[in-house]
Amino acid sequence: MSKDNRRNFLKSVSLAAAAAVSVTSCGIGKTNPSKSQPNNEKQKIKLGLASYTFRKFDLAQTLAMTKRVGLDYIAFKSFHLSLDSSPEQIKQTAQQMKDAGLNLYGGGVIYMKDKAQVNQAFDYARAAGMKVIIGVPLPELLDLVQQKVRQYDIKVAIHNHGPKDKVYPTPASVYEKIKNLDPRIGICNDIGHTCRAGKDPAQSIIEFADRLFDVHMKDVNQASAAGHATIVGRGIIDIPAVLRALQKIKYNGVVAFEYEPDPEDPLPGLAESVGYVKGVLTAL
Repeated sequence: MSKDNRRNFLKSVSLAAAAAVSVTSCGIGKTNPSKSQPNNEKQKIKLGLASYTFRKFDLAQTLAMTKRVGLDYIAFKSFHLSLDSSPEQIKQTAQQMKDAGLNLYGGGVIYMKDKAQVNQAFDYARAAGMKVIIGVPLPELLDLVQQKVRQYDIKVAIHNHGPKDKVYPTPASVYEKIKNLDPRIGICNDIGHTCRAGKDPAQSIIEFADRLFDVHMKDVNQASAAGHATIVGRGIIDIPAVLRALQKIKYNGVVAFEYEPDPEDPLPGLAESVGYVKGVLTAL
């Protein structure tokens, strides 16, 4: 297939997908950003990886596979850079990122259950040159988190974990706890968990745009606690609407693929997910 034919094929598939997802669970009966008038200026979406995707693989394998699927940004889970690493170890790993042509933009998900863990998270992020901590601080630690944000000038994106999470199930639940705090404390919208909690991911992106610092890209098979992750484009989330919403708010953070299925062999499903999203972005 020629490059032109392949490009036209991807556009056709993506447009068909955009039409089909109008009947999915996460978007039905709500304002659909994919049906809005397009912006005159398209916002370029930065695509990256949450390294939890490759939790069964070492650092070298993770970097190689991230590059192989054409992603430029990465946020490390502690599997690939331990939270208790020495400053020298962190510096060496950060240099490996640069040598591999990758941008180590963040770390997470990092849980913060006490003061020591808050301090550790910020020291870790600063040593690695990370721009954002994707974290889950206990609500009673948010005042301390605010102090550290002001001291270090590093953003914190609080990650929602869906209907089984009693503290941060949805982006709205995060927003309610941080809306009066430093504007550098925001949200990592995990769109899979948002959908599983019965909320429209695209609408939540628009509603909390001022505090959206990170997005975990994934798809799920149903909008309930029983739902589980699947290849992006094969589930029920209106992915074109999500991407249109990000363009509409001129989102300048990273959209990080957190591919959860097939932990022993994630590359095929991740590659399909990345290809689908890139196809939709081309169509948009």
